[in-house]
Amino acid sequence: MPTFNLKVNNEKHTVEADADTPLLWVLRDKINLVGTKFGCGIGQCGACTVHVDGNATRSCLLKISQAEGANITTIEGLSEYGDHPVQQAWKEVDVPQCGYCQAGQIMTASAFLKTNPSPSQTEIRDAMHGNICRCAAYNSIEEAVKVASEKLS
Repeated sequence: MPTFNLKVNNEKHTVEADADTPLLWVLRDKINLVGTKFGCGIGQCGACTVHVDGNATRSCLLKISQAEGANITTIEGLSEYGDHPVQQAWKEVDVPQCGYCQAGQIMTASAFLKTNPSPSQTEIRDAMHGNICRCAAYNSIEEAVKVASEKLS
């Protein structure tokens, strides 16, 4: 079985896995970072979103062989104490209901705000459109992204 060297949350990891293993399963099963969730397995729901070189990426679609050499950040590595402005906004707005999609939502929002720190409501809605929330907390999610953008300004 091939060996891959990954940099996840600023730590180096060497893992053995088939080259076509999705990054999602390497993170969860080999590195024990379970904050990244499995939702659909086809990149449609966003629950598995992580940052790869700063870009929001569906980890269920990215093969480990494609991730080698990249800087990968999971929800566990977004901030050491859970105090990233997006995480703070999520708490202030009280976004989570069941919470299953929240890691992916937060990772999508934080990558988006890094490139667009002062978005309009339409830009927020467009950026978050690909993340599905089973509880339909979309209005709260959009509000939290706006609150986070104000914290970043």
